[in-house]
Amino acid sequence: MKSNLPLPSYVQLSAEDEAALAALYKRGTPQNTLRAWERDLAYIAAWKAAVFGRSLIWPESERVALRFVLDHTLDLTEVPGAAQDAAQELVELGLRLSLACPAPATLDRKIASWRAFHRMKNLASPFEAPLLKQARAKGRKAAARPRMPKSPRPVTRNVLELLLASCDDSMRGLRDRAVLMLGFGSGGRRRSEITNLYREDIGIEDFAAKGLIWVRLLETKTTSKTEAPRLPLKGRAARAVMGWIEAAAITSGPLFRPISQADRVLGRKLAPDAIRVILRHRLKLAGLPEDYATPHGLRSGFLTQAALDGAPLAAAMKLSLHRSAVQAQRYYADVEITENPATDLLGD
Repeated sequence: MKSNLPLPSYVQLSAEDEAALAALYKRGTPQNTLRAWERDLAYIAAWKAAVFGRSLIWPESERVALRFVLDHTLDLTEVPGAAQDAAQELVELGLRLSLACPAPATLDRKIASWRAFHRMKNLASPFEAPLLKQARAKGRKAAARPRMPKSPRPVTRNVLELLLASCDDSMRGLRDRAVLMLGFGSGGRRRSEITNLYREDIGIEDFAAKGLIWVRLLETKTTSKTEAPRLPLKGRAARAVMGWIEAAAITSGPLFRPISQADRVLGRKLAPDAIRVILRHRLKLAGLPEDYATPHGLRSGFLTQAALDGAPLAAAMKLSLHRSAVQAQRYYADVEITENPATDLLGD
């Protein structure tokens, strides 16, 4: 549970760091990335103050960086000492969840943020030192754990159909149907990509003739504003989005908006966590547990369904916008393994 205590001054970004963040944002860094960097820097600053009683310096020393790696590759639950005391302080500040060993990916992300701030200042990062690289590699192996999916289950087509069947013709029903259809049909969109859409991002010039609309993503985790991919949305999904736009009379501004208890469309955009709320509501109405899937299930469900239907991986990636074929292939591998001829060497 997070503490309500105010964060101490040493956790706050300095004026110089705030200026660096602002400059970086102007160059087109996604907002989600900036927020993650800011949180990570606050964590690192609080950790150093707790362990060494000092503020961050630039460039940071290899000794401090090495201690950071070592302290974050241990389960400190039953290891009393300075490292545990510092971790407990971070827990009380709401910057750390527990004394358990963080996942390797969590440590990697914090180090990546620390390195990014060194790059902003045109300084060499201590994590480039051979000793630090070796320590990170050893720590990653020591703290390795089975990969946990971001959603308990993928929202494949059969699950999606159950969710859609729960959507009536009220404004809430029309909105939720459009959200789910667009989220799945345009390549498995992340929740921030859905909530950040504006009416101006939807191209309807081909709808009348081809039943096709275009979804422009100004900013995603893997693309920048200068790229702004346009993705096609066809058939039922396109009609669902157009039905919502027409029923809600949306001519400009946020595409998806909150609905009042009186079923009236409000003017503001959806909150960042709205897709999770919508999905849980629809899961419950469909007779499934509310924790059956998370919003990432739309993304994993799209790739899983593409694999089930035999769509080439490269084709699916053009819509999902995955940069890493290795990451996208995981969904295909999970589906295809039972169809591998090598599983039938002994026959029935």
